[in-house]
Amino acid sequence: MAGNPRNGRPYRRLVDWLRAQRLPCWWCGHNIGYDLDARHPLSFTLDHAQPLSKGGSLLDPANARAAHRRCNSSRGNRTRPSPKVAPQRASRRW
Repeated sequence: MAGNPRNGRPYRRLVDWLRAQRLPCWWCGHNIGYDLDARHPLSFTLDHAQPLSKGGSLLDPANARAAHRRCNSSRGNRTRPSPKVAPQRASRRW
């Protein structure tokens, strides 16, 4: 029976390679707290540009991105950000 591929050496090597680059979050653009505890919302996580559920590769460095834990979790398996639409104002005063 195969184990979790995220526990393997190739995945850990990819995470370490990406962490060493100390890039900002690819989703929001802000700096990542690389020294924070892994459970902190602004800590580093490896995110996949093409979600694994939509055919993205787990170990492809071209698919790996640095992200905040919060950004990675809130993004889910979307491939691009949903547009921020301002609330519509009524055309008339009632």
